[in-house]
Amino acid sequence: MFDILVYLFQHYMEFSARPEPGTLAKKLSAVGFEQGEIDEALTWLGGLNAEGELAEPADAPQGRIASQRIFTADEVQRLGAECLGFLLFLENSRIVSPAQREVILERATALAKGEEGMSLPEFKVIVLMVLWSQSVELDTLLIEALLADPEDEVLH
Repeated sequence: MFDILVYLFQHYMEFSARPEPGTLAKKLSAVGFEQGEIDEALTWLGGLNAEGELAEPADAPQGRIASQRIFTADEVQRLGAECLGFLLFLENSRIVSPAQREVILERATALAKGEEGMSLPEFKVIVLMVLWSQSVELDTLLIEALLADPEDEVLH
């Protein structure tokens, strides 16, 4: 399913430019994605639409009160320290707002399955999708960091 999300980001410059779910399902099927993954992606995107309407952009007026978030045991188990640490880094860097953080958490936990948890590359795709769905202008370096395969990284 994550391949479908990345495909959508790469092929539709704006979230609102993607076709309606029925048309999109046909296009994804024609490209070669399996129907089960397509259905899962479309369901997840439907939830993203509903949640995304509630979030304020990261560049909202700075007069808001700083928030503090305590993660639930379920969030820690399903997402893991690496994903949650990355999310806190994004919030502290003002890349995501507290409201966007909540949308990211909700959408990530909707996908995280039981004991397996979620990998950081999968979590990064979710972050990218939430920001993209809210028409946040993303820096090219941030996009590359979110889509980079950690196995391709070279240590200097």
